[in-house]
Amino acid sequence: MAMGRRKAKPQALWVNRDAIPKSAGHPFYYRVNQVFAEQRVDQRLEQFCRRYYKPTYGRPSIAPGVYFRMLLIGFFEGIDSERGIAWRVADSLSLREFVGASITQRTPDHTTVSRTRRLFSVETHKAVFRWFVRVLSDEGLVSGQTIAIDATTLEANAAMRSIRRRDDGRPYEEYLRALVQAEGIENPTREQLARFDRKRKKKGSNREWMSPADPDARITKMKDGRTHLAHKAEHAVDLSSGAVLAVTLQPADCGDTTTIQQTLAEAQAHSEMINDRGVEEVVADKGYHSDQVMCDLHAAGTRGYVPEPERGRRKWLGRKREQRRVYANRRRIQGRRGKQLQKLRSELVERSFAYMYETGGMRRTHLRHRDNILKRLLFHAVAFNLALLIRGKYGIGKPRTLQGVSDQPLLLRMVVTALYAVWWKCERHNDPCNYRGKNNAPSSILSCARSDPRYKRESIEDR
Repeated sequence: MAMGRRKAKPQALWVNRDAIPKSAGHPFYYRVNQVFAEQRVDQRLEQFCRRYYKPTYGRPSIAPGVYFRMLLIGFFEGIDSERGIAWRVADSLSLREFVGASITQRTPDHTTVSRTRRLFSVETHKAVFRWFVRVLSDEGLVSGQTIAIDATTLEANAAMRSIRRRDDGRPYEEYLRALVQAEGIENPTREQLARFDRKRKKKGSNREWMSPADPDARITKMKDGRTHLAHKAEHAVDLSSGAVLAVTLQPADCGDTTTIQQTLAEAQAHSEMINDRGVEEVVADKGYHSDQVMCDLHAAGTRGYVPEPERGRRKWLGRKREQRRVYANRRRIQGRRGKQLQKLRSELVERSFAYMYETGGMRRTHLRHRDNILKRLLFHAVAFNLALLIRGKYGIGKPRTLQGVSDQPLLLRMVVTALYAVWWKCERHNDPCNYRGKNNAPSSILSCARSDPRYKRESIEDR
């Protein structure tokens, strides 16, 4: 067999339309467009963004539905920057079909996407997020009565070496060199500066230092122990389905006890659209526990399930109201329901963090200023909730999940997977319904599934 060689081919002046390659389409994005057509997403987005466009004059821009889809691609494909999103859409035939661009049409550039994001306000992005929460409610996927609140840190698009003093604007190295010279060393080397800086304490105060590139970023310690300029993202997750009810972006140096009120207020407003009672139960970790938080939760008409950190024996002289609220929370958290809710919190809230920031590509932000980052976070949360809706309808929650299969084999595989999961649970946990019949198999798998509340909860997520 002769080896083929790559040769430069001349470009034809005229191309037959039938000769242009066509994409078979991606099964996930095809179903997303089906859901968008059912919910009339494009018409709704145009209503939200109508005030930003002139009726007759002005330069033609991208449609709000195209901008919305491109940000969704950033979540589903795990692309962190808008430049990477624009390149991916221009390169992929299936994504061109998803955003509605033909093979001969030029896709939006990253500068157009960035300008459109700056044009739309944060309130418009919040309105889209609020409307999609209502869509989940109409589909029966969210109840909004029991929520879990937790926060995580996002690395800012700013370097620690660029921080400056808030009072006189001096960079860190110049300020450190002045301190060393005050100690008697006239021309210190970099090793001497590093040795002197290593012995200093409380040298990274946010009251004294700021980043000129991103003034909203704060110096904080990350989960892995490193010190970076970062932001703090806080989620309110519905424990009945795992959907995100509220997303807020807070300063990274603010404690959990000070930021929970804003997130709870937004979750309460979204929950009142779903049901008449609003949020009834709030679950959080021990970082949110304080006497004032317990009193505030009771004043808002909600029951708190917040583990109490080890503080030793406490004195309640003159603080009877705080004592009642703390003791009531202690009784609830030690009960059976409190333990179940804590397990759900650690599972569902961390899942939203993993999908939005780890695989979604937002653990390190490529945007600056809090409003710009919050716009991306809100649409990431919309994409996360959309994945729950698509998974509930078609069994596919991400583009790489069972792609290229038809509906009938997909349904058969889902049923087989569910039955095997129930059988494995019976073998693993030795449930009372695990009656073994012939061939050493459970006698009634479906009856076992109905009697196991854990399987009911997990089957909704794995559907």
